[in-house]
Amino acid sequence: MRKVEVKPYNETWFSMFEEEANELHEIFGPEIIEIHHIGSTSVNGLQAKPIIDIMPVVRDINRIDEFNTAMYTIGYESKGENGIFGRRYFQKGGDNRTHHVHIYELDNPEIERHLAFRDYLRVHPDGAKKYGDLKEELSQRFPYEIESYIKGKDQLALEIERKAVAWYRSLRA
Repeated sequence: MRKVEVKPYNETWFSMFEEEANELHEIFGPEIIEIHHIGSTSVNGLQAKPIIDIMPVVRDINRIDEFNTAMYTIGYESKGENGIFGRRYFQKGGDNRTHHVHIYELDNPEIERHLAFRDYLRVHPDGAKKYGDLKEELSQRFPYEIESYIKGKDQLALEIERKAVAWYRSLRA
């Protein structure tokens, strides 16, 4: 059974992202346009489950399934779209997960959502603290109930996401 653990920010998370991003560049080559570190481990100072979320942006999402065997050789399990149309999702580490890879084709709206959420929390420390504190509290209340943990943070995450997307779009207007 997987335990929900939220840890204080760890500076090694960025180097773990870089290391894995290099591996992904090796596997996918020119199919990758860019790779982003997303999720809570990408926000300096934010408490997080110590799982590195990586978002490669690719030219053609339909080609990604061709790389499942190569991903398996470096420890990833392919989960297909895993509930989000147009995504390819991979997990590494089994019950002791270390990395999640969320692959999207260029111009998928999920890319903006992820980057807006990350960037908003990076420049709004009060929001990041509120989000981190809630995650810590939920991990204490539901240490073996990942669904309850996720459901418990949904409302705040959606509230932050709405603000984040509006803020992100205003920067690009």
